[in-house]
Amino acid sequence: MPESTTAAAPPGGGPPAFEAPAMSKRQVWTVLIGLMLALLLAALDQTVVSTALFTIVKDLDPVHGLSQISWVVTVYLLAVTASMPLYGKISDLYGRKPVLIFALVLFLAGSALCGLASGMGSLILFRTIQGLGAGGMMSLVMAIIADMIPPRERGRYSGLGVAVMAVASVAGPFAGGFFTEAHTLFAVTTSWRWAFWINLPIGLFALVVVTAVLTLPVRRRGHRIDFLGAALIVGAVCATLLVTVWGGNLYDWASTQIVSLAVAAVLLFVAFFWWESKASEPIFPPRLFRLPVFRTASVLLFIIGFAMMGSIVYITLYLQLADGLSPTSAGLHLMPMTVGMAIASIVAGRLVSKFGKYKVFPIVGTGLAAIAMGLMSLLAPDTSATTLSLYLVLLGLGLGQVMGIPQLAVQNSVDPGDMGSATSATSFTRAMGQSFGAAAFGAILTARLAVNMPAGIPGIGANGAPNVAQVRALPAALQTEVVDAFVKSADTVFQVTAAVLVVAFVMALLLKELPLRKRAGAK
Repeated sequence: MPESTTAAAPPGGGPPAFEAPAMSKRQVWTVLIGLMLALLLAALDQTVVSTALFTIVKDLDPVHGLSQISWVVTVYLLAVTASMPLYGKISDLYGRKPVLIFALVLFLAGSALCGLASGMGSLILFRTIQGLGAGGMMSLVMAIIADMIPPRERGRYSGLGVAVMAVASVAGPFAGGFFTEAHTLFAVTTSWRWAFWINLPIGLFALVVVTAVLTLPVRRRGHRIDFLGAALIVGAVCATLLVTVWGGNLYDWASTQIVSLAVAAVLLFVAFFWWESKASEPIFPPRLFRLPVFRTASVLLFIIGFAMMGSIVYITLYLQLADGLSPTSAGLHLMPMTVGMAIASIVAGRLVSKFGKYKVFPIVGTGLAAIAMGLMSLLAPDTSATTLSLYLVLLGLGLGQVMGIPQLAVQNSVDPGDMGSATSATSFTRAMGQSFGAAAFGAILTARLAVNMPAGIPGIGANGAPNVAQVRALPAALQTEVVDAFVKSADTVFQVTAAVLVVAFVMALLLKELPLRKRAGAK
């Protein structure tokens, strides 16, 4: 379907006002299916290789591949996070439909090439291409929903995005393990390559739907891409993520490499925000930071992303060490949290649409999540699976209410011409929170393990988490001591996470509630 006519700039300048063209309910749901599939694929591929990495190395480069193994995950994360702000701004200038189509095509090309990779070097390169496409898919889906649906009605649809992300966090490792285990599907024996090739039919369906059905307004504006700002933010993000990935693992936290990267990240972020105040078409328009809702919601989402790294990662490791589960089984045991998040996000979204109020949900959600993490800090090696599942349900019910609502509040408060920049900014701050959370909680766990770990077991827990294979190779008595030490240390991580969520609760109280607009693309 062709896109609608151009929107005119309002008197007095600024981003042009526009109204999204009317779409039938059937068209809306058809487009939503395509958008949710795109979001699912982008989120799945963040974790789909986690259970297949060693099989990939054994197949592609068993001699030297282990030294490159972390890059298969890292380059995807770097590409996704660094490209988010750029897609948001470019879509504000050129329209979201063509930019999303470009991102989908890039992701599908990267997926196909990953499945054909003949070595670790080519796989890493193709994962970068795939991640650059996924960054656009993850940042533009919610912006497109904002263009199609008025804020007053948007809650019942945007909650689906949170549910999809929750499902992807569990389904990714499971799918990677499933395909790697050489199952037979349609008379074809699967391998790790199918973890990438499965994206093609699903992604092509999403591409056809978006191309054929999606109708969005076209905005004609003076186009000038802020290339210097783009280079600064990409450099800052890459430096930050390398600190969080390498720190405590490849290099010591106090090493020259990590300290230099941290300093570079700070300087690049300072330079970026200084330059944004001068650029004619900034990646993040400074006017966004003058909006109280944007400022509060961005901080809230950063804290939520930060806190999530203190829950999901270390709960999974707890299940592997304390309960002896495989990584795939441990991921499946997070299902109660996933179900809780999906239910809470969908119900909260529908209630927002029904009553037109959104502030109560982040308040209740952060409160429930803080209580759940406080209960998690009481975990012991003999804690029953039923008790842990109840804690996880409570955590999911809390997180589900706070993952999508702050973004809805931001979309409701900004000018339509800034919708892409504002939406990608919220996704970006949450992703950066997750990166900082990974670094901070890894450092906390390492410090506590140094105190709690029994003497004479070198290397166990030295880099932030015990190596499960190493622990299983120890005599039974030592295994018990190591697991006890890890549980005590993880309890500290959970306590800090609960405290961080209390800060998020305070930020939720400060979130300003504005009347939800009843027209899409209008303010």
